Amino acid sequence: MSAENPLLQQSVTLGGDPDTIRDFYKNWSDSYDSDLLLDIGYVAPQITAEALCRRVSDTALVLDAGCGTGLVGIELIKRKPNLSIDGIDLTPEMLEASRRKEVYRKLSEADMSGRLQDIDDDTYDGVVSAGVFTNGHVGPDGIDELIRITKPGAPVVLTVRDSAWEADGFKDKVGQLEAGGRTKSVEITHSPYHTKEDIFCQLVVLEVV
Repeated sequence: MSAENPLLQQSVTLGGDPDTIRDFYKNWSDSYDSDLLLDIGYVAPQITAEALCRRVSDTALVLDAGCGTGLVGIELIKRKPNLSIDGIDLTPEMLEASRRKEVYRKLSEADMSGRLQDIDDDTYDGVVSAGVFTNGHVGPDGIDELIRITKPGAPVVLTVRDSAWEADGFKDKVGQLEAGGRTKSVEITHSPYHTKEDIFCQLVVLEVV
């Protein structure tokens, strides 16, 4: 096991403030892919893409929520080349990196800690979000918006870092959503997250009711 990447250590202390988060990722966008894929063995893009692709059609319209530099989009298109993929992210520089991947239909700047103003109810055949629901980023209430914009019967797939799952209220939130009849919990699996740092996450698959 290697020591945790210093930028990753800093990232979980951002406190959820959108301006702070935007500035942090602006300065990280150039080395983000190599830092995550090579240095820490970040596997959230693969596990979320696999979970979503098992549950949507070959031509589905899906949203990559918090798309960053487009790592999830690449994994989605590897598995289902005919998907239509939209992406949203808080940081323009990260969106530009996603644009260079040339796998997205549309990319937009959006703050996932509030209402996604430009997205109508029941728009997407599936939503995926990797690396967003973690310490110091978007809290559990951000899941509500993903549910709102997803069609009934469609999947919402997300990772929640272990250190945030119970401590930041995500486990309770998922339980409340199911108890309230808004979602069905299809899968909650303890999964690798940063394989070179021995950090894990919960892979959560919800079906919108």
